[in-house]
Amino acid sequence: MLLEAIYHRPKQNWAYAYDRNTIHVRIRTKKHDVNRITVYYGDKFDCWQGLEKTEAAPMTRLYQDELFDYWQAETVPPYRRLAYVFKLESGTETIWMTERGFQKEEPTPTKSWFEYPFLNPADIFTPPAWVKDAVFYQIFPERFANGDKSNDPEEVLPWGGEPAPDNYFGGDLQGVIDRADHLEELGINAIYFTPIFEATTNHKYDTKDYMKVDPHFGTNEKLKELVEACHKRGIRVLLDAVFNHCGYSFPPYVDVLEKGEQSVYKDWFHVREFPLRVVEGIPTFDTFAFTPMMPKLNTENPEVKQYLLDVARYWIEEVGIDGWRLDVANEVDHQFWREFRQTVKAVNPDAYILGEMFHEGMMWLQGDQFDAVMNYPFTYAMHDFFAERCIDGVQFAQAIEHQLASYPQQANEVMFNLLDSHDTARLLTLCGNDKRRMKLAALFQLTFLGTPCIYYGDEVGLDGENDPGCRKCMEWDKEKQDQELLDYYKRMIKLRHEHAALRTGSFRFLYAKEQDQVIAYERADEEEQFVIVVNNGTRRRSVRLPMAAGEWHNVLTGEMHQASGIKMPVPIEGMSAVILRR
Repeated sequence: MLLEAIYHRPKQNWAYAYDRNTIHVRIRTKKHDVNRITVYYGDKFDCWQGLEKTEAAPMTRLYQDELFDYWQAETVPPYRRLAYVFKLESGTETIWMTERGFQKEEPTPTKSWFEYPFLNPADIFTPPAWVKDAVFYQIFPERFANGDKSNDPEEVLPWGGEPAPDNYFGGDLQGVIDRADHLEELGINAIYFTPIFEATTNHKYDTKDYMKVDPHFGTNEKLKELVEACHKRGIRVLLDAVFNHCGYSFPPYVDVLEKGEQSVYKDWFHVREFPLRVVEGIPTFDTFAFTPMMPKLNTENPEVKQYLLDVARYWIEEVGIDGWRLDVANEVDHQFWREFRQTVKAVNPDAYILGEMFHEGMMWLQGDQFDAVMNYPFTYAMHDFFAERCIDGVQFAQAIEHQLASYPQQANEVMFNLLDSHDTARLLTLCGNDKRRMKLAALFQLTFLGTPCIYYGDEVGLDGENDPGCRKCMEWDKEKQDQELLDYYKRMIKLRHEHAALRTGSFRFLYAKEQDQVIAYERADEEEQFVIVVNNGTRRRSVRLPMAAGEWHNVLTGEMHQASGIKMPVPIEGMSAVILRR
């Protein structure tokens, strides 16, 4: 066994409380290097004599990436305290792993064992349960629907024109209310809005007033009307909190710009040198990227902190929103987000706190900050396999399983899984306008663990390159909508809603090989079992899969298949999928 590859540490994603009774324990080994692992565990005050006072839990090889195997076992400590040790076996070799390292002899006493000191209910990471059942829909308000001509910007253009970084088409909150039937018929039960507060741009990420809906979108009262209308349809509402930075028209920033070091707001920002200016393209103050119109807020400043926490509380209390998506979340200090969570959860314990992050986010997912992050590593793997087709089935499976191993199970269950957004090229464009590839990507997204999010217009065939191309006006002319694609999305979302196994069941790959574009995976719970085969290649194939004996129903065609309990051949056409349900 390659000891250098073996890794475990208590807490985070390696030993964590899944619920009030259960602690999940994980360990990493070199890929294909270890045959069997057993974790021996007991109460840390009751197993001083050694293994005779412990329970033995065999570990399951849960995930695998290009370098490592990841193993997991469920433990149920009798008194909420846990001491544990690992026994690793490979062929005739046996190694024990304790907190102090490796040894060949059975380890006693327990002072060298790993510990999960106490399962405190307050420490259990518990995201809102409703998020597991949500299908989100992202709306860029300026481009979704124009429902109120009276609040149009002066320079508004006819609906459906070419998007530009600085043009307007009049989308507003009334437009969303007017088109709520479309969302409900699609099967959407949660909306994520990009910023709606007063700002100077069409994207509104340069906030001027955090307590006021932008007049081009409507009023605070209109937002409350929208939220109430959504709630009546069973649709939750998530708003965008831009707390990393403000806009150049934000009054405290304007004051610093005018008064410099004499401004009472000078400590609201990170100023390196007065006066505020740009020197060779670099502002003398911290900003989002190097954009002087978006000065970074100093969230360690007590006044700034209180102002933003009041904003977070206000929109939940007064309007009834169901949570926040946090822009540039990883550039804000952790302590602010801890206090943010306490503030939000005190008002609504079921509020969903979602951080924008383009990389791994374990440090924010320990129960004291976010409920989930925008799962861009998942997005990138999806693009590579389905859209760009630059990786094979094994590489895709490894990327997905590496991502699942990075977080506790309850985080994976509510992870925000998106395929495109206002910050990326549209899915159809990424797929080279090949609708077949797009549909396969959507199918995987909607049958995978976590919370899927559909970017507005994808379901009717909107395309577009990166910003501003990805921010086109929504197409409402049914003659110009791709009705077949829309029906497909409706069918896949309905399937997800109807079967809990596709939302919260276990997930494992059944088939993934090198230089092969076919993958197969299983979703299962105590009630149902699904086997899903996806052929991302162009040739007709037949793959042999381990299938439990009994009748299997092809969800997409209605055909019945009989499995004998051994590997069953599953034929599949090129660029298509098979969904089998037992």
